[in-house]
Amino acid sequence: MSTRAVATRPFHRGVVIASLLAAAFGLAACSSGSSDSSFAGMDEEQSEASGADSADGGGEGGAITDSPAGDRSLIITGEMFMTVEDPIAAADDATAMVEDAGGRIDARSETAPRTYDGGSAHLTLRIPAPELDPVVEELRTLGTVDEFSTTSADVTREVDDLAAQISTLRASTTRIEALLADAEDIKDIITLEDELDSRQAELESLEARQRGLDDQVSMSTIDLSLTTEPVVIVDDAPRTFWSGLQSGWDGLTAFVSGALVVAGVMLPWLAVAALVGAVVLALVRASRSRRAAQVATAQPATSASPDEPAGPATPGD
Repeated sequence: MSTRAVATRPFHRGVVIASLLAAAFGLAACSSGSSDSSFAGMDEEQSEASGADSADGGGEGGAITDSPAGDRSLIITGEMFMTVEDPIAAADDATAMVEDAGGRIDARSETAPRTYDGGSAHLTLRIPAPELDPVVEELRTLGTVDEFSTTSADVTREVDDLAAQISTLRASTTRIEALLADAEDIKDIITLEDELDSRQAELESLEARQRGLDDQVSMSTIDLSLTTEPVVIVDDAPRTFWSGLQSGWDGLTAFVSGALVVAGVMLPWLAVAALVGAVVLALVRASRSRRAAQVATAQPATSASPDEPAGPATPGD
């Protein structure tokens, strides 16, 4: 009798493990499917995880349909194109507005001013969903809004499906861990460990998707483009005789006006230069006059000098 009990004990353990694996594989098929009928055919594990929704009498689909608008999960994205005087400064102001509202800047690019435009800036704004409208109104003060549009995607069903799958996988993982703790046969341990690793990997993947959805729902995304007014180049080259004549006259008057401006600027300097020249010329003339007087005074004395021999006497002497 004891031998038979010992023989049937591994058999019962194998039946339990086989049943658990079958339920786990069925759960994997349900979690990878996208139709609502697969969730309706799941076992009691998922029914317990979503018991609160089922108690309302609507099931999963009924809970989503009957949910009030405030309970919906919406992903809001939008684009805003603005014309501003200084795109770089406006980008700094927009960054401050978003951060003050509890948001963040996921991307930012800038273009320096060039010959024909004043530069540009592009930002990806992540704004808390409740603060979206106030922040947008504040952004409008930066300049002129050329275009603004938003779109919303309702992901309520996807969020609820993920929550149900995660709840079921956690319960299944907990049961596998309990069986693994009681397992004694090496084959059972290996099988349970492989299944536990698979369940945990799938659970981590679903939780990552859930975190991504939560971030998209809680933080709206706005792509902001800031530019300046384009520089318009007008071709005013003369095309006819009269336009050429007018262009020449305009050039002449511009030249005369420029020359008069230059003359007005140079006139004080010319007056000072003329005054300085007159003073220098007077000094030079005075110096020459003194030198000539000295030379004239020195000539008689030189002619009456005794050392000079007397010339031949004339007959009149």
